[in-house]
Amino acid sequence: MPDPGPAPRRLLAFGAVALLAVVLGALLLVRADAGLDTRRATVAGVPLTEVRAAGGDDGPRPGVVIAHGFAGSARLMRPLADTVARHGGVAVLLDFAGHGANPSRLPGAGRDDARARAVLRHDLDVAVAWLRSRPGVDPDRVVLVGHSMGAGAVTRYAVDHPELARTVAISLPDAGDVPAQWSGGLTLVVGGLEFPDFRRAADEAARGGPPGSRQLVVAPGTEHISVLFAPRTHAAVVAAIPGRPSGPSPAPPARLAGAGLLLLGLGLGFVPLAAVLLRRPPSQVAGPPAPAGAAHPRPGSARTAPGTGWPGRWLVVTVAAAGLGAALAAPLPTTRLPLAVGGHVAVFLLLTGGLLVAARRWSGAATPAAGVRSWRASGVAAALVGYAVLAVALPLHLGFTSATPVGSRWWLLPLVLLCCLVFLLGAELVTDGRGGRYAAVGGIGVVVLAAAAVTGLAPGFVLLVVPLFAALVAWQAAWAGVLRRRGAPWWLPALVGAVLLAWPIATTLPLA
Repeated sequence: MPDPGPAPRRLLAFGAVALLAVVLGALLLVRADAGLDTRRATVAGVPLTEVRAAGGDDGPRPGVVIAHGFAGSARLMRPLADTVARHGGVAVLLDFAGHGANPSRLPGAGRDDARARAVLRHDLDVAVAWLRSRPGVDPDRVVLVGHSMGAGAVTRYAVDHPELARTVAISLPDAGDVPAQWSGGLTLVVGGLEFPDFRRAADEAARGGPPGSRQLVVAPGTEHISVLFAPRTHAAVVAAIPGRPSGPSPAPPARLAGAGLLLLGLGLGFVPLAAVLLRRPPSQVAGPPAPAGAAHPRPGSARTAPGTGWPGRWLVVTVAAAGLGAALAAPLPTTRLPLAVGGHVAVFLLLTGGLLVAARRWSGAATPAAGVRSWRASGVAAALVGYAVLAVALPLHLGFTSATPVGSRWWLLPLVLLCCLVFLLGAELVTDGRGGRYAAVGGIGVVVLAAAAVTGLAPGFVLLVVPLFAALVAWQAAWAGVLRRRGAPWWLPALVGAVLLAWPIATTLPLA
């Protein structure tokens, strides 16, 4: 580095904070596994994960099968399994078809039809039978826990299996899954901030059955996903375990906190990495002042040709492109892509980005230059893309949900990556790489996509992934700003950002 100064000190501070966050995150993740034995197996094509407290061979333990919801995975439900294990139970997590590490496809792309129900029932059959066969498990004390789609699956399964000890349905989507005359034990958990339909379903389902057989638990301040990590939810699951011994108070955020710190550290670590790989030449670090009123082209791009600038027009063009992209995506057979919800999102991004690129070319604006140091751009791009994969995939996989490509995801990943790249290249071109406008283009895409889901132009499940999509858009916009300040070639921010967007979409949304 050059002589110590404000910029090097800031880079050192970013590096130090990033390293500290990564180390603390790793320690928290290790601590979350302390005292637990974890075993993974694939039975009849269904990936299963068993979690139990280490040692303690003091008699048969109750067993709990934990089922995730639509677009979830066994890893998302892992904090519940930790709580069960620390309170004397043996937990088994499963990946339903099309989810997590299960390469099979779930019919219906999220629709609650007979084919999908049959597949979910088969996967639950496998998990329950395997749990009952495990050493140290009391086969007469088995509890089912499910979230959203999984809540409907476990309640329907429990209705046909009266030998089960109890069922816990978190965010049950349809009260019709629970017959009013059913006498089985049922705990219904719902978040205080969930969509009205979920709260209504919980209220209706809680009114049936013999007196005392059903219990309604509300986790205040939580919505459809955060309800999984609420202490009240974990306490309700513990209360459903028959003959449970005492244990520590549930600590559901422990694993999330570790993964969150790891995510933060790797995100901040991009700043010093970009500084090392993209050292600006002296001509870009300092130079003579520009004439009054002159435009300041960013490093690595060409100035817009006179008379063809985009001030005032970029916003209109972006809104029109996103709206038209949503309208065109609605009638297209996006379900032909075997990626539920993700197929529609990818096509929307491809259409919107293509329209932005076409608008730029139609305007006659100058084409950006490849950028200085283009001779080494491929090596720099490879390093930054590899880091982007690590930064998004590792924390997601360790603390949130499965982020490893399996089955059809291997060819879906580059396809989704291409769609995201076209969108971000269009955003880069239509805004001339100006940070605020570039971020606004991504925000407009998020808003239009949510509006399309509300109005029926996009699948309703899109609303569940919009918060994640918005966070990813903000993340890639921040990294794009870092790259521009270092004089990166104009296409590099779009390439790195496309990885951040595409990897979670292609690896976490269900195969359908």
